[in-house]
Amino acid sequence: MCRHPRRGEAGGPVTLPSERGAAVGRRIGIGLMYGLWRPRVLGAWRVPATGPAILAVNHSHNIDGPMLMGTAPRPVHFLIKKEAFVGPLDPFLLGIGQLKVDRSSADRTAISNALGVLDTGGVLGIFPEGSRGEGDFASLRAGLAYFAVRSGAPIVPVAVLGSSERGGRLIRQLPPLRSKVDVVFGDAFEAGDAGGRRTRKALDEATVRIQERLTAHLVDARRLTGR
Repeated sequence: MCRHPRRGEAGGPVTLPSERGAAVGRRIGIGLMYGLWRPRVLGAWRVPATGPAILAVNHSHNIDGPMLMGTAPRPVHFLIKKEAFVGPLDPFLLGIGQLKVDRSSADRTAISNALGVLDTGGVLGIFPEGSRGEGDFASLRAGLAYFAVRSGAPIVPVAVLGSSERGGRLIRQLPPLRSKVDVVFGDAFEAGDAGGRRTRKALDEATVRIQERLTAHLVDARRLTGR
């Protein structure tokens, strides 16, 4: 699995996550998600077929990330909290092209790696709420706006619905086996303004625009799926 070096924000070399590894991760996700549950995927054609893109996903359950990896039409590099990289999961997640991020500080390595994914035309996956919660996009962090404005990549809103409705009989922490989980992709949109500004005010305004679009998509997804 080759990785491509680039210059980080501080000027030092950064090792980009493996594109081939992300493709392997997608195949693993397809096998697991379709083998254990019954994903219903709507609007996947809205993800740009080529070029950089950011998938902004609501987050209410631990399987939301793997579910998207297995249902998105392209391999995805997710920003994942460093706490998930424990034991054998550390080399595994890195091997399938996922990005480790320290949420307690401005993680320059993670930022550079994420921008590198977009610079090379890849797909970056982000939970814009920052952590698992209600999954309603009510509390957005500025990171999504920063990546979108800095890279110019379009944002595709994604709603994962049904993953947290009830626990399974065998494993309460997971949805019931063979239950239906809906993954709804929305229309891609640009977060920045026409002037291409990257100021703090521009990022704050972009965050407001993003939240409005993501919330509206979630409402539409719930109406469409009846959840």
